[in-house]
Amino acid sequence: MRDLGVGFGYLVRGQRWVARHGKQYGFGLLPGLVTLVLYAAALVALALYGADFTTWATPFADDWSSPWPGLFRGFLTAVLFALALLLAVLTFTAVTLLIGQPFYENLSEKVDRDVSPDGTAPESGLPLWRELWISGRDSLRILVRAALWGVLLFGLGFIPVVGQTVVPVIGFFVTGFFLTEELTAVALQRRGVDLRARLTLLRSRKTLVWGFGTPLGLAFLVPFVAVFLMPGAVAGATLMARDLLGEVSAGDAPEEPEGSIGSDEQRVTP
Repeated sequence: MRDLGVGFGYLVRGQRWVARHGKQYGFGLLPGLVTLVLYAAALVALALYGADFTTWATPFADDWSSPWPGLFRGFLTAVLFALALLLAVLTFTAVTLLIGQPFYENLSEKVDRDVSPDGTAPESGLPLWRELWISGRDSLRILVRAALWGVLLFGLGFIPVVGQTVVPVIGFFVTGFFLTEELTAVALQRRGVDLRARLTLLRSRKTLVWGFGTPLGLAFLVPFVAVFLMPGAVAGATLMARDLLGEVSAGDAPEEPEGSIGSDEQRVTP
């Protein structure tokens, strides 16, 4: 579908934008580095003490005959760590955006001014504490939605064949959707678009959203990559937000792979 290529094009263009604006890229790395250190410390602690936790949480297995207690607790420890990794992927963007709100807000505004025909950028007019409150509240709501999807997909993962093939693919598309929501929220919140309207807007262009967020979600699985891609992801999401709202940008239609076919889906303004 054409919109898949268009969405990926925004991701590429965002990385190119920060590559041309080294100062913005440098500042944009700081929140990701802080978040990475916090998450790495939590995952290391889980790796060191996860087995002790599962042993403490399953006293009923003490009376089982060998080797069942070890196998059962080993399985639970592996599941616990896998869920922690999934939660880390789903929440990394939200936490990084919350920590780096002033940095990414400034970056998004500069992208808007750079591509706007009149050189202006929308401003929320809200104090920083209010923006942080709205961002944190909305991120928590998205996290709840993502967690519900995670539980559902985890359960479906036990279905033979389908659980090992189709379900992981669905999981990546779900992750991509929620990543895109978090990233476009920087620009859309500044325009006064609330969470419900943002979700409606993104659902109206699912293939565009998947083209942007799904490759990004896959890249985020590689250690440290999320930190280096975050500034460009925010820039690309700002460009895509302009497209979603039908705003005119100076000289641009995003690059698409050669030979892509299909028709644009209708743009919707909330």
